[in-house]
Amino acid sequence: MSKPAEIRCTSGNIHLSVSKANAGYDFDTVIDRYHTNSLKYDFAAERGYPENVLPLWVADMDFLAAPPVLEAMQETVNHGIFGYSKPKEDYYEAAASWFAHYFGWKPGKSWLVKTPGVVFALSMAVRAFTSPGDAVLIQTPVYYPFYSVITNNQRTVVENPLVYHDGNYQIDFDDFEEKIREYHIRLFILCSPHNPTGRVWKREELQKLGEICQKYQVIVISDEIHCDFVLPGNRHYIFSQACPELAESTVICTAPSKTFNLAGLQISNIWVKNPELRRAFKKEIISCGYTEFNLFGLNAAKAAYQKGYDWHERSWEYIQENLNYLRRFLERRIPEIRLTNSQGTYFAWLDCSGLGLDRERLNHLIVHDAGLWLDAGHIFGEQGALFQRIVLACPRAVLRQALHQLENAVRKGVPEHGI
Repeated sequence: MSKPAEIRCTSGNIHLSVSKANAGYDFDTVIDRYHTNSLKYDFAAERGYPENVLPLWVADMDFLAAPPVLEAMQETVNHGIFGYSKPKEDYYEAAASWFAHYFGWKPGKSWLVKTPGVVFALSMAVRAFTSPGDAVLIQTPVYYPFYSVITNNQRTVVENPLVYHDGNYQIDFDDFEEKIREYHIRLFILCSPHNPTGRVWKREELQKLGEICQKYQVIVISDEIHCDFVLPGNRHYIFSQACPELAESTVICTAPSKTFNLAGLQISNIWVKNPELRRAFKKEIISCGYTEFNLFGLNAAKAAYQKGYDWHERSWEYIQENLNYLRRFLERRIPEIRLTNSQGTYFAWLDCSGLGLDRERLNHLIVHDAGLWLDAGHIFGEQGALFQRIVLACPRAVLRQALHQLENAVRKGVPEHGI
């Protein structure tokens, strides 16, 4: 596969002796990820995209992992034996200390259930807590696997659409309660912070959702995989922290995969306080034949939670600078595209309705005229049809090139009255 023009890449070889310096994190260097079996870079043609498209779609980072993670991985390789593995006390302490430090929330050791990913956990929760034909509630537009984990398990999707106005998203609480009542909802999947809109829910919003769920005895599955990416002026609340009265009917889904760019190592931390729910959840996992864990994922995640604080904070600062760069670029050079009011995640949710294009022409502009592979908004739900999601966890040179390609496409293809 050919690389997009202009972007110059360096080898992905890692020199730990150079990377150990705390102040020496390099988020600007463009690492060559082609021909590494990267979903993001190596599968454009298989997904129906031009081979030289510039990818800023799937939620992984284009940064080298944190030095403590690389060191732990190297130690694991040097040991040379990769047998069956399970986490011990030090893994739990590392993960729980992370949540205590950033959120003032320390889950119990017995609550921890390991899975290879949050999407897998969502699917297991749907199977454990509902029956075929049951309705499951989600808030759209939302992370698209929310749909598939419901429908692939022969359950029915019920949508509580978020209300969009003037760049902001709000919850329609009246519709939320009405849908629960009308469809006899037993399970609600919350996205917090919300992907793709970037909303970080306020405590009172979570509490209002909690009150309604408690009223109708709805189990809450809270996907909080993006909890470590919250912009200044906002605060993330673990759902059962905001609604302690619902802790026994809540499953909290977390993972180091987004925070530390470990998605390929397949490790997630699911916290289930209620023993009965935990037994039902683990029963579904075992029924799928998943019992042992990825050794590299365990060691990498433990190292990240123990020693990755500084790297996480520096990488998040860099991503915020990317967001500010994007905001200024759009305001000055492509005002037809509006950046919605993001409060968290490392995505930007772009409102492209000002271009005057329908969904098909918008997607053609992005892919074929601009040469970009973003996430088309309609895959998150029809409310997102005129939006695009772009990942900001990349070197600034990549973002800069993408925005110039987008600007050129808009200027050539969208004159005064659209294409």
